[in-house]
Amino acid sequence: MTTTKPTPQNISAAYVVIGDEILSGRTKDKNIGYLATFLTELGIDLQEVRVVPDEQDRIVAAVNALRPAYTYVFTSGGIGPTHDDITADSIAKAFGVGIDLDPRAYKLLEDHYTAAEFTPARQRMARIPFGAELIENRVSIAPGFRMENTFVMAGVPAIMQAMLDAIAPELQTGIKMQSASVLFDLPESKIAGELALIQENHPQTAIGSYPKAKDGRFSTEVVVRSRDIDVLASASAAVEALKQAAYQKYKD
Repeated sequence: MTTTKPTPQNISAAYVVIGDEILSGRTKDKNIGYLATFLTELGIDLQEVRVVPDEQDRIVAAVNALRPAYTYVFTSGGIGPTHDDITADSIAKAFGVGIDLDPRAYKLLEDHYTAAEFTPARQRMARIPFGAELIENRVSIAPGFRMENTFVMAGVPAIMQAMLDAIAPELQTGIKMQSASVLFDLPESKIAGELALIQENHPQTAIGSYPKAKDGRFSTEVVVRSRDIDVLASASAAVEALKQAAYQKYKD
């Protein structure tokens, strides 16, 4: 996968999941985790996810709230052939542009289907907001599209994943987050105060603690994350020192 040269500043993203079927539980989301991993590998931070129903005003509000706040906005769902697939119209409204059959998209679909198969419903999938760039769909042909920093993709996981592969070269990448973990055979409560101090002394890190319990014994995994390898090493060393000090303090 070819990408652009990493940039030192943080690249952020938000994701709008569109569909009544997600909110009702009829369809189980499989895209959030995939997108998060995909973006993390590119050094892009997925910082917010919203799930909205198939209602134009709600889609418009979500997209317009997020697109000025993040480097990129991704949406999935609602660009199929049925009457309730209203995402394309909603994005057009959000950007204040018109929408109609796009000759590029129409040709792709026309060449893919037979005359009998190319029904008015399938032709709807060629409706693209004015000024949009198409996103290639190697799975089922019907394209997604990009409006400025907003990428509009299908909700079917295999198709969304193919579209992400297609847009990857366009994305500005950031410096990847590095991580290190330290396991404490102690409950979280016994290290919480000292851990907070380490976080305070290493503001370029994100330190998380994850308590676990098995067979009546408590343990805590501490994960340190940073884009600066030297800062990561320093913070990790402080956590290791805390581990040794805590074992001495609370040894059986």
